[in-house]
Amino acid sequence: MRVLGIETSCDETGVAVYDSERGLLAHALYSQIDIHAEYGGVVPELASRDHVRKLLPLIQQVMAESGSTPAGIDGVAYTAGPGLIGALMVGATLSRSLAYAWKVPAVGVHHMEGHLLAPMLEAQPPAFPFVALLVSGGHTQLVRVDAIGRYELLGESLDDAAGEAFDKAARMLDLDYPGGPQVAKLAEQGEDGRFVFPRPMVDRPGLDFSFSGLKTYTLNTVAAHALADGLPDQQTCADIANAFQTAVVSTLVVKCRRALEHTGMKTLVIAGGVSANKKLRADLEQALAKIGAKVFYARHEFCTDNGAMIAYAGCQRLLAGQQEPLAVNVRARWPLDSLSPLDGVSSSL
Repeated sequence: MRVLGIETSCDETGVAVYDSERGLLAHALYSQIDIHAEYGGVVPELASRDHVRKLLPLIQQVMAESGSTPAGIDGVAYTAGPGLIGALMVGATLSRSLAYAWKVPAVGVHHMEGHLLAPMLEAQPPAFPFVALLVSGGHTQLVRVDAIGRYELLGESLDDAAGEAFDKAARMLDLDYPGGPQVAKLAEQGEDGRFVFPRPMVDRPGLDFSFSGLKTYTLNTVAAHALADGLPDQQTCADIANAFQTAVVSTLVVKCRRALEHTGMKTLVIAGGVSANKKLRADLEQALAKIGAKVFYARHEFCTDNGAMIAYAGCQRLLAGQQEPLAVNVRARWPLDSLSPLDGVSSSL
C-alpha cells in the first residue's frame, strides 16, 4: 500500500509518501520559523495561511520525487489532531478532497501516535512492547505501548510540558524562537554545577511531571543576577541555561527509569521535538545501560513534526481497514489512550 501523508498540526508543513513494501519513498518539510520568530511564538492565523500557500507545491514535489501518480496512491493520511484547529483544517480538507478525487480511502492520524511511531522508520526499529516518552512543546507523557493503538497512559505533565518550559526559559534569557534548541546551544557554554536547580516531583512516587515550579525558579535566578539591562552577563546566562537543561533532563531520566521498573520492560522510545536534545539522549542511554535497558529514537529530521510519521502511522491503520467518512473532523484535544487498537479498529473520529 502506498500512502500520501500530510502534517499541518502547527507551524510546519510536512508531506511524505510511504510504501508498505518499499518504505519511505520521499518526504519534504517546510518550517514557518522565520514567519513566527518576530512574534516569539506561533500565531495560529499566520500558520493556517502559510499551510494554504505551501501544501500543494510540497505535495507536487513529493509525488514527483517518489515517482508516484494519483493512480498509484492507495490512501491519504492526515493529522486530525491534536493541534491548532485552523492549521489542522487546512491539511484535513485538502487530504479528504484528494482522497475523494482519487477514489481512495483517507484516515485521520493522531499527531502524537505519529511521533510515537516515528522510530519505526529507522533501519532497526524497536519491538513491541515498550515504554514511550512523548516529549514536545505541547506534551510530556509516559505511555505503555503494547501494540499500535494499545496505549496506557502512565504519567503526564500536570502543567507545562517540557518543551514549553524550554521555550519559556528561552524568553527569560532573551533567546530567539524556537527557544528549546537555543537553550540547549547556550547550555553547552555553561559551567556545570554553578547553579543547581530543583528536580520537580522526583522525590515523590508516581510518574507525573510538573515543570511550572522549575520555570519560576529559573525566572527568579535570572532576576537575582540581572544587570542594568535586565539580563545577567553572558556567562551567567549560559550557566543558568546549563542548570535549567540539566534539571529537566535529570527529571525525565528519573521518571523514564521508574516507568521501566514499574512495567518490567527493557525498551524505551523517546519521541517528539525534545527527543532531539543531545543531553537527553546521552543521559538516557547512560542511565538505562545500568539497568540493562535500551533507548530508541528517530533521526533528528523526524523528531519534529513531519509528514513521514503521519504517512507511516496512517498506512498501518489503512492496512487494518480503518478509514474516515466523508465529513471532515479535526480535534484540538484528543487523548492518545482513546485510540482504537488495530485488531478492533474503527473510525478514529
